[in-house]
Amino acid sequence: MALPKAKEIVSSNPVVVFSKSYCPFCVNVKELLNQVGASFKAIELDTEADGVEIQAALAEWTAQKTVPNVFIGGKHIGGCDATTAMHQSGKLVPLLTEAGAVAKASA
Repeated sequence: MALPKAKEIVSSNPVVVFSKSYCPFCVNVKELLNQVGASFKAIELDTEADGVEIQAALAEWTAQKTVPNVFIGGKHIGGCDATTAMHQSGKLVPLLTEAGAVAKASA
């Protein structure tokens, strides 16, 4: 049940961060998303009853065993390093905007 649940969460939210509340890398990614004004859904795997199963399903689905596990517009982005690198190269905000997670700036 964990994999269909994870896929449902990803498909019904523009941005999803599978996270653990105590993980400093997860905190960094959530802070970055907040800084750029993105709305996102954080799933704290350490507080979810089936968090262990969801993390195992994500590892099977994305080949990434660690958190944060970030999805934007239904696409797997990666973890903290990948998300930060995407932001530094100027690609994060356009992707978030395209996914509908950031309001387009009015000219």
